[in-house]
Amino acid sequence: MDGEKLFTLEIVTPTRIEFRGEVKHVRAPGVAGYFGILANHTPFLTTVKIGALTVQAKAETFYFATSGGFAEVLNNKMTLLVQSAEQATDIDVRRAEGAKKRAEKRLAEKNPDTDLERAKAALLRALNRISIASRN
Repeated sequence: MDGEKLFTLEIVTPTRIEFRGEVKHVRAPGVAGYFGILANHTPFLTTVKIGALTVQAKAETFYFATSGGFAEVLNNKMTLLVQSAEQATDIDVRRAEGAKKRAEKRLAEKNPDTDLERAKAALLRALNRISIASRN
């Protein structure tokens, strides 16, 4: 190693560990805006929202579309507990486009039985996935 300061990152979803490794930098979507983490960061716990997660590893950069959850930084380790995290290379753009159209349709229908917050969140997730896939 060439003197780079690294820390451990784990991205955990309800069904699996999406990523585990030594990284240089993480940029994550917090509710108050994006935040960055480097090695030996001060411990903290925060919420994470739908957005782009950028992971700078030793030799390459990974992009993830992530949904809401929590981030914990403690003892030179960051753990992201999120509902979902998809790496840009794994995103099915056709499926994301379909989800976007369905969410837009639900929002446009003005049906009083439609859960607007849920439809808005579905649209945000789809737009995020499409955006992240373009970084591939």
